[in-house]
Amino acid sequence: MKNILSLFDGISCGQIAINRAGIPYEKYYASEIDKYAIKVTQKNFPETIQLGDVTGIKGNEFENIDLVMGGSPCQGFSFAGKGLNFADERSRLFFEFERILKEVDPKYFLFENVVMKKEYEQVISDRLGVEPIMIESNKVSAANRKRLYWTNIKGVQQPPNRGITFGDVREYGADEKYYYNEKTLEWFRKEENRTGKKMKIIGDGEKMQMLEASMWRKHSRQRFFGIEDAKGYRYITPKECERCMTVPVGYTDSVSDTQRYKQLGNGWTVDVISWILGFIS
Repeated sequence: MKNILSLFDGISCGQIAINRAGIPYEKYYASEIDKYAIKVTQKNFPETIQLGDVTGIKGNEFENIDLVMGGSPCQGFSFAGKGLNFADERSRLFFEFERILKEVDPKYFLFENVVMKKEYEQVISDRLGVEPIMIESNKVSAANRKRLYWTNIKGVQQPPNRGITFGDVREYGADEKYYYNEKTLEWFRKEENRTGKKMKIIGDGEKMQMLEASMWRKHSRQRFFGIEDAKGYRYITPKECERCMTVPVGYTDSVSDTQRYKQLGNGWTVDVISWILGFIS
């Protein structure tokens, strides 16, 4: 493969994946505007050519791009969002992916997004000319994460279930700062009394719930869970997040914990992407 263009590159999970799939390439171009994501990428892949804002990219200025990939911001598509779909300025960035894809005309493309209403999914399918495949990340990782993948790579199938659970990625001897303090535990108790919903304890034989960019807040009505050990209840650690996303441990340690949670929650499950890219002939 000659060159790769990654749009909305984030922390370059796509670059980890293509290396993991064993596909050689010459240049990797990345479009990203988040300075913390760029910092993580450049620490791990210093040869990455950063292009900045996707709206300023002119696809006809590139030569020999064999693969265009990306996952535009999903807040407007997500069932957990406000349901604004293509009226949401973040989700409208899909059309930038479509524009650049047409301008570059690569041999292969891969577009990822959340599971969404069928009517929105169909718009994307019609414009990209392919139907998506839904892959649940928990087949290759310790966390739940259903995502849709549109690609012209032929023959992509479901990955085999590796049977990985949270116990396989658990960090032992976690720092005290990840343990819930009494104030947080009291918040959990009040929520339990108010809603009747009990704090979920993630056991070693279970899957972690889907990781998301807002998880840096550590607890909410969506993140109503704890990990239990002899010292009490705690939150998921950044290392455990990396393992759940099948990102190398320590990959994001050049930024703060807050940013590690945000960037990983926005990222891709690397082993799903490497599985799909493995079908390139």
